[in-house]
Amino acid sequence: MQKVTILCVGKLKEKFYADAVAEYTKRLGRFCKLEIVELTEERLPEAPSPAQIGTALAKEADAIRSKLPPSAYVIAMCVEGTPRSSEELARLMADSASRGDSHLVFLIGGSFGLHPSVKSLAAVKLSMSPMTFPHHLARVMLLEQIYRAYQINAGSKYHK
Repeated sequence: MQKVTILCVGKLKEKFYADAVAEYTKRLGRFCKLEIVELTEERLPEAPSPAQIGTALAKEADAIRSKLPPSAYVIAMCVEGTPRSSEELARLMADSASRGDSHLVFLIGGSFGLHPSVKSLAAVKLSMSPMTFPHHLARVMLLEQIYRAYQINAGSKYHK
C-alpha cells in the first residue's frame, strides 16, 4: 500500500475544513497510508516587505526539508506548476506506483507559497488552477483529487 504524506504549512482552524479533511482521510484509508503533517507558518506583519516574506519562506523551507523522507516522490503545489486533469493526476500516481515509488509527498505552502529551494526538490510542480485559493481549502481540494485519482485507477464510478 502506497504511503501519501501531505506536508502543509499552516494549521487548520476552521471546523468545516477539518471536517472535510477528516472525511477524505477516512475515504483514503482504503487506498493508501495517509499522513498529514502540519508545519508552523511564520508570522508576518500585515504588509510584509519582500525581504520579510523571503526570510519567512526560507524558515518554512527548512521545516519542510526536515520532514521530507529521503526516498519520497515529491509533488509541490504551486501556481507556476502544470495544471493537470483528474485523469492526468491518476496516471501520474499510477505511474509513480509502477516505478516503485512507495511514498508520495505533496507540499502545500502557506499564504506566500513555497520557497524556490523547496520547489526545486519536487519531481513535479502541480497547479490546481490559475485562480487563488486559501491554502486550507487547497488541502481539502488536494485530498479530494487524490481520492478521485485512486478511484479512477480502481475503475470506480465516483469520477463520473
